[in-house]
Amino acid sequence: MKVSKVLATVLVSTFVLAACGNGGTGKTDGSKDGGDQAGLVREYNNVFSKDLEILDYTFSQRKTNGDHFTNFVDGLLENDNLGNLVPAMAESWEVSDDGLTYTYHIRKGVQWIDSEGNEYGAEVTAHDWLTGLKHAVEKKSETLYIVAGSIVGLEDYVNGVSKDFDSVGIKALDDYTLEYTLNQPESFWNSKTTYGILYPINEEFLTSKGEEFGTPAPDSILYNGAFILKNNTAKSVIEYEKNEAYWDADNVNIDTVKWTYNDGSDPDGLFKQFQDGTLTAARVYPNSPGYQDVLKTYPDGVTWTLPGGSTFNLTFNFNRGTFDATSKTTEQEFTDTQKAIRNRDFRLAFMFGFDTKAYRAQNVGEEGADRSLRNTLIPTQFVNIAGQPVGETVQEKLRALDADAFGDIELAEGQAAYYNPEKAKEYIAKAREALEADGVTFPIHLDIPVRESAEIAVNQVKSLKSTIESALGTDNVIVDIQLLNDDKYYAATYDATTGAAGDFDISNASGWGPDYVDPSTYLNIYDSRTGDMLKTLGLEGSAIVQGEDPSKAAKEAIGLAEYDALLDKAAAIYDDNDKRYEAYAEAEAWLLNAVIQIPINSDEGLPGVTTVVPFTRPDGWAGIAADKLKYIEIQDEIVTVDQWDKAHDAWTAAKEKAAK
Repeated sequence: MKVSKVLATVLVSTFVLAACGNGGTGKTDGSKDGGDQAGLVREYNNVFSKDLEILDYTFSQRKTNGDHFTNFVDGLLENDNLGNLVPAMAESWEVSDDGLTYTYHIRKGVQWIDSEGNEYGAEVTAHDWLTGLKHAVEKKSETLYIVAGSIVGLEDYVNGVSKDFDSVGIKALDDYTLEYTLNQPESFWNSKTTYGILYPINEEFLTSKGEEFGTPAPDSILYNGAFILKNNTAKSVIEYEKNEAYWDADNVNIDTVKWTYNDGSDPDGLFKQFQDGTLTAARVYPNSPGYQDVLKTYPDGVTWTLPGGSTFNLTFNFNRGTFDATSKTTEQEFTDTQKAIRNRDFRLAFMFGFDTKAYRAQNVGEEGADRSLRNTLIPTQFVNIAGQPVGETVQEKLRALDADAFGDIELAEGQAAYYNPEKAKEYIAKAREALEADGVTFPIHLDIPVRESAEIAVNQVKSLKSTIESALGTDNVIVDIQLLNDDKYYAATYDATTGAAGDFDISNASGWGPDYVDPSTYLNIYDSRTGDMLKTLGLEGSAIVQGEDPSKAAKEAIGLAEYDALLDKAAAIYDDNDKRYEAYAEAEAWLLNAVIQIPINSDEGLPGVTTVVPFTRPDGWAGIAADKLKYIEIQDEIVTVDQWDKAHDAWTAAKEKAAK
């Protein structure tokens, strides 16, 4: 996920400046040191756009849930502010020489705490990790894919081949010693421990709660993390309090947390709330009328967050099954649109006609439009191959696949790599010739849903419509914007649990953040057999559905079996990371060449005003531990550009030193 690996939604990044960036003024007692204000309540106040719907941290993959429950429960390891994995519930660990056995020594004396802040009467022990994993299997966790193929015997247990959980490679050697046995060495295994599916659950409490465990009520879970959920009211407010019994309380610099619902209808209102002390962190919007007030009030106070690991994209619905949000009026129009979407030249034309910079500028203005543009699903700097960023290998392999289409493409981040109206016209002409020969009538109508209350989101799809129709011609393509209320929008996109439930032709409502530090965490999401994000393409996992795969024809039309083979080839390499990463780079190149989705931008890269001390937050590519509010500090005055720049330089130097 970041999303988190987890699923990351573009809607959140539209108007929320998260704690992982640089926030804004609030009612605080200053930074960690506190000065003569020490003892006052330190508050962190921000906004949210999507309700906290579940607290079962072993089940949910959604970033909109994980951003919260990562603050309530600690796993074995967590991230520090330099991105290092450091002890949390595991004080130390060892790895066997063959890389197959990981042994963790659990911190003694940590008590489970209830929602009232009282001790439940049980320590956190190694047995709780067994309970957590077994529960995840029983609940058919959305995140089983992260570990099912990693832990000995787990896949057979998940699939019912084995009925004995003792056959799974997770053991409590004693109350404070936990052991995992893997099927193959995974250099990235420890990064998986920062994800909720490998978090502990107390068995007695789980049994007592039954089906109520993990519902979105504060008393549905026990706590061993930095905060306790005190209030969760849908479309209103989410509130935490510091866990006074927390094992690492000295590193928790906030006493209360309050998230207030915001539907995005009044972007400038966030800055006003920052000014009056209601918010600690506030996005600002260079395109809005109120932006000049921001600059007048704080001429040196607008800072930009760094791009993150989540990639937001545009997806095509290759097998649309729901047709409520549409401007189409005939069956022929639906058939023609489906045929067009399954045509690679049509998708190439769309890719080259989509001005992602203009689209992004609707959110962050022309000044910041380049900052977070991304042209690959995997961030170009995510891992290195022989000392060079993975993105360079992807670029080389993409050019080799189709020199005519991609021979001059530069995939570096921070620029719109694909936008080329002349190429767009070339490929729409090729697509039209082939499609008309197949009985298709033009123009092709493409439905794209958007939240009608979210001003910036509406402006973004208007920008997309403008550049696509300009580049391709309205005699070829018309983008039909479907303005929906929040509930209908989410049902059509983000909340759709199957491919058939997706009510769109094209959508910008999906994104993905890494669950662990390996390229497979991005690319496996489109594995035609088990891919977790197939539903955003209108498809189903062939290994998951009961009976015949309803999206078989669509998968064959776009050639996903070839992609599966590339994934299998890469997944089989465990003894040489350079070879493994190169094989995954080949799969990424195939994905881009086939235009299965179009990368647009990373998360973050957003302007805001803040009193959150720069670079005090946890940092990390993967898992949900990097989303903790633990460690962050708040100061009395707004963070200036000069302060941010100096902190960034020091942080960068420290990261480089730590990496050596």
